[in-house]
Amino acid sequence: MKADHRVGTQDEWLQARMKLLESEKEVTRLNDNVAQQRRELPWVRVEKEYLFDTEDGEATLSDLFHGRSQLIVYHFMYGPDWDEGCPSCSSVADGFDETHLHLQNHDVAFTAVSRAPLEKLLAYRDRMEWSFPWVSSNRTDFNFDFGVSFTEESVAEGGSYNFRPLEGWQLDPGNLPFEGPGMSVFAREGETVFHTYSAYSRGVDALWTMWQWLDRAPLGRNEGDNSWFRRRDTYETSYR
Repeated sequence: MKADHRVGTQDEWLQARMKLLESEKEVTRLNDNVAQQRRELPWVRVEKEYLFDTEDGEATLSDLFHGRSQLIVYHFMYGPDWDEGCPSCSSVADGFDETHLHLQNHDVAFTAVSRAPLEKLLAYRDRMEWSFPWVSSNRTDFNFDFGVSFTEESVAEGGSYNFRPLEGWQLDPGNLPFEGPGMSVFAREGETVFHTYSAYSRGVDALWTMWQWLDRAPLGRNEGDNSWFRRRDTYETSYR
């Protein structure tokens, strides 16, 4: 372990920790305020009809609520021609199984959505030993309309990712079609579905529990090498 750090006494540590605690409390209060602002965003009626391929057959966006009033969608990066799901999204998804059960019991439905065909998604889910709902939007414009998928054609028509114009590396023909991570949230009143929130890129960091742990470790994320993590079933060593 190599890191630039200072060594001090227990009293010095406690004094510094109490100062940090004030900053942490400030962040907590700010997060509460931001969460309130999210809830105050205007709702936008979803006019387009989307049809998804699910384990139970064809389903509409409204069907994905499964009788609940709220729906959270994680846009899992898995293109139609990919052999595997994105390793980053796979790391995020490692925390979905237990969490989505709590959500379901709090009037919030959850599903992952990808453009890959359903059979690929379910086979990969089996490989990773997950059980959360996962549906395919391969026959719809859903991922394009909610700003996470781009082809040469959709880029030519204009588009943005994370509420900003696509960057040069994203527009490189070698990177198209482009899939980005994100989440979208919906509410339902009767038969009407509303889009209430979306986030992309670092906006979904909070869902990635691995980073939350590393942010509290002495060396942090070590983001100088973003390639260190893998799909969890490909690590050479499994710690028990």
